[in-house]
Amino acid sequence: MSARVIIGAQWGDEGKGKFADIFSADARVIARYQGGANAGHTIKVGDREIILHLIPSGILREDAKCAIGNGVVLDPEVFLAEIDSLAAEGIDVSPRRLAISPKAHIIMPYHKNLDKAREARRGSRKIGTTGRGIGPCYEDKACRIGIRAGDLRRPELLKSKIEAALVEKNALLRDLYKFEPMDAEAVLEELLKLAPRILPYIQNTDAELRAALDKGENILLEGAQGVHLDIDHGTYPYVTSSNTVAGGATCGTSLPPSAIDEVVGIAKAYTTRVGGGPFPTELLDDTGRYLQAKGHEYGATTGRPRRCGWLDAVVLRESARLNGIDRFALTKLDVLANLPRLQICSAYELDGERLDYMPQDEGDLARVKPVYEFLPGFEDDISGCEKYEDLPEEAKNYIARIEELAGVPVDWISTGPKRDETIYRGVRQE
Repeated sequence: MSARVIIGAQWGDEGKGKFADIFSADARVIARYQGGANAGHTIKVGDREIILHLIPSGILREDAKCAIGNGVVLDPEVFLAEIDSLAAEGIDVSPRRLAISPKAHIIMPYHKNLDKAREARRGSRKIGTTGRGIGPCYEDKACRIGIRAGDLRRPELLKSKIEAALVEKNALLRDLYKFEPMDAEAVLEELLKLAPRILPYIQNTDAELRAALDKGENILLEGAQGVHLDIDHGTYPYVTSSNTVAGGATCGTSLPPSAIDEVVGIAKAYTTRVGGGPFPTELLDDTGRYLQAKGHEYGATTGRPRRCGWLDAVVLRESARLNGIDRFALTKLDVLANLPRLQICSAYELDGERLDYMPQDEGDLARVKPVYEFLPGFEDDISGCEKYEDLPEEAKNYIARIEELAGVPVDWISTGPKRDETIYRGVRQE
């Protein structure tokens, strides 16, 4: 194998962290390729629960090297807090095992202030951002005025960049959003205080990945959020600020497209979404509340409750099309136990027309009506089940129908949060 990409096939929170951890057992290098500290990967190892925001999930594997790629936007304070938290758990997070691309952009305090100010100004039209400065940082990257990790080696360059940035940022903060302007010297001083701890991690991640590729070693590329939060292909404008699709993995790490050997889509056995935006199968009834409570559907980063609904196969089909998904890993099947009837959205209706795909025009997804198929539920508690043969027939039928509707085999089934609470079927269709 060359490189395997893990993507979330819905709107995020599908359980990518668990499978990134599982797949990293066979990987020499694990790289994060996009997003920032607005994402949280929860991993349960034994009795320990570890939540990661920036550092790749492979950090829990002693022999792996982890890289934060150029496509990531790095919050220095969150990064160092995460380092300290992992070190307290006895995990080696030294620069020997963890590297930051010098081309990764840095989230600055003014990015966070702008993020919060804009969201507050939107009022009822909030996007649902976490207020962590992700979008404004990517804006500066696109405008070619961003601050990159490698700039921490050059204080004079940092000073000039911060001063130039704050001319415009302070005008916006002060005059439009009525926020306090920021002092360039104070911003620089705070960043330079953090720099000595960060500098040893800034390494040539491009060379590390290339060397692993040349040696034929396994590489794992993990993203954040989900396909339908992609800046280009998601439910715009209710999206994140980067490319979450598998194609973004090459841009965010320096690997060529030819290096990708496999794309694995992680999909929840039902659907969830955090923040604003259209959600055709959302359940605002007792069933939705049941899924939220039993599935512990609260954000790992923000603690916000997730909106819950039935599985949307149209969403999965679109994800398969956009990413070339080879196999699915299905998570939280155990949450569906004791529901007398299961539903899968197999198509939409829009203005009297049946659609087997997601409409592309802005606002149309909010107007569709889901077309449901009904399947018998199962009563058995399958938590921790490790063999496919031991699943109830109704659960197997549910999985089979997902495969038919999405056109992709389900190779892994998660029946709990721990590593060993996973069924591997090995049914990949060549």
